[in-house]
Amino acid sequence: MARFIFPMQNLLTMKEKLEDQEKNNYSRANMVLQEAREELERLVDRQTRAEDRLRLQIAQEMDVLTIRRMEDDIEIIKTYVMQQKLVVAQREKELHEIRIRLAQAMKERKTFEKLRERAYLEFIEEENRKEQKEVDEMISYRYGNGQF
Repeated sequence: MARFIFPMQNLLTMKEKLEDQEKNNYSRANMVLQEAREELERLVDRQTRAEDRLRLQIAQEMDVLTIRRMEDDIEIIKTYVMQQKLVVAQREKELHEIRIRLAQAMKERKTFEKLRERAYLEFIEEENRKEQKEVDEMISYRYGNGQF
């Protein structure tokens, strides 16, 4: 039996490598997104603690400068929170785009795998036809020579 050689094996190998690269890109982008979300969570917690300290400070004393400074700190933290929300949104968008590219790479790889499978099935059928033809010829030869 002859050896099966898929004519587009190089393309299939390239598609598999591209898919692996996209998987790695997706993994990295997902990790960056998680880090951005964790940073946002830390900032929100920091804002909440600052607001709680401000309420406590207002309840305890009426030092206007301290209260004003704490309010300014809270506004700065709110700015950081808004910026981090934008970062998270950007990371989510990037992750979505990478997810689309990964899905496309997977689809292309699967297409080439199906082509390889079809080519292999055709190869097997052709080999079976050749084998059957050889058997038929052998039987015809034996029958023709009276060896049957």
